[in-house]
Amino acid sequence: YPTWKRTLARQARESQMKRFCRAQAIQRRLEEIEVTFRELEQQGIKLEKLLRAENESPADQQTQWTNQLLYLVQKKNNLMTEESDLMIAVQELKLEEQQCQLDQKLRSYMNKEDTLKTPEDEKAEQEILKQLVEVVNKRNVLIQLQEEKRLSEL
Repeated sequence: YPTWKRTLARQARESQMKRFCRAQAIQRRLEEIEVTFRELEQQGIKLEKLLRAENESPADQQTQWTNQLLYLVQKKNNLMTEESDLMIAVQELKLEEQQCQLDQKLRSYMNKEDTLKTPEDEKAEQEILKQLVEVVNKRNVLIQLQEEKRLSEL
């Protein structure tokens, strides 16, 4: 088994583990965001009830509650933006995994001697290459989407 094949296999395993770890971190963060959403929702409901029920309370108290409510809305919007970014990252990870798998399949066909390739092998190689290009294009679209989003936020 040539050294370069072992090296490629090791690198593929390492990149797969990195993607797995990133996916786990993203999943944890999405769960944290969900919990925070619920907490913010409860706080918002309490503030709304206070604002609606306490018409006799001082104006400065109502202003304070209104400011707190606006702060909660802003915090929720920030979390929604982060959640959206994480969902894009999940899609990117899926496409990255797909690309890696297709790359390995393509490499196995390309390592075969041309004289030993059957017409089916050549057709499969072309199909894999076509799929690989599609995945790369999808990843490019995601990157453009992230860049547009980043620029609109600025």
